Amino acid sequence: MTLILNKSDWDKMWQQTVTPELQKFGSDAFEEVLEMPQVAGQGYSGHIELSPGVSLGFADCEYHQDLTIEIPAHDHLIQINILLSGFLDCEGVHPRLDETRSYFSGSGVSPAVTEKHQSGGRLSFVNVEIAPQVLESFLDDRQRQLDNIKQLFKGEDWKVAFYPKVTAKMRSLAQELWHPPYHGAAKRLYLQAKVFELLALYVDLIADSQEPIRNLPRLKPDTIARIHHAKEILTAQIEHPPSLSALAQLVGVSDRTLQRGFQILFQTTVVGYLTQLRLDKAEKLLRQGDRKVAEVANLVGYGHLGHFSAAFKQRFGITPSQCLAGNKAVFGK
Repeated sequence: MTLILNKSDWDKMWQQTVTPELQKFGSDAFEEVLEMPQVAGQGYSGHIELSPGVSLGFADCEYHQDLTIEIPAHDHLIQINILLSGFLDCEGVHPRLDETRSYFSGSGVSPAVTEKHQSGGRLSFVNVEIAPQVLESFLDDRQRQLDNIKQLFKGEDWKVAFYPKVTAKMRSLAQELWHPPYHGAAKRLYLQAKVFELLALYVDLIADSQEPIRNLPRLKPDTIARIHHAKEILTAQIEHPPSLSALAQLVGVSDRTLQRGFQILFQTTVVGYLTQLRLDKAEKLLRQGDRKVAEVANLVGYGHLGHFSAAFKQRFGITPSQCLAGNKAVFGK
């Protein structure tokens, strides 16, 4: 079975795990290290704030079952990600990332994306995030006018991304970030120096690059407002929602634009969003304990009890009957 989680739930699961002893990972007091939630697999991730606007992340995880993480649209810093093992699929928004292809993204707004991880797969990586003003402080007027450099600073527009081939130097720097030879203040200084060396490598690489930039999907402000209106209509009419075509007509967009808008803004389809609404309402009704499972299924628009039970278990990790009995959700809440 595939675990399907939104980003908020996934982050909460990490925060609820027992923090390991730092000595176990050779970590220092200024590092945040968390063990992977056991429901998904084993491993750990870490995060270090090196200086204002500069952070380093790292992870080494092995997945015990298929995992899908739905990440909504969000503000995005400048980011470098290099995989040391495994691969990462992001369902059409990005090409597959692996040990041969890295990720270098500018700042701006990131569209919604779905990450997919396979059971038995191991993923290890280093991740660097830098506030745009930090990089901008190093650029002179000429550099700021270079086309590819300007693409790193998109403000409230959709961000752009590059996918450079991983060179021996990139991999070497990633490994040095993973295994620094120092501890304490010396370690922090060393890591920051290596982060800026890595950033310099990428900035120099793209400054004169002729490779096409990966432009992310755009929606006009008016279209965004219409998509949000469609979401409000579904929320208000959860028991008897309009059809896809009727909903599109109500908000004044085409069926295709409506579907595309939901994918970009909410990382799901129209039907997927409606299903989520129904299941969340069902979970609340079952927690009240005064209705039978079949009655709740009918109240949220499910005519087939088996379909309702299967969808409920996929979202929450327990059956409707277990929820009615007071069992806590494994995930999804």
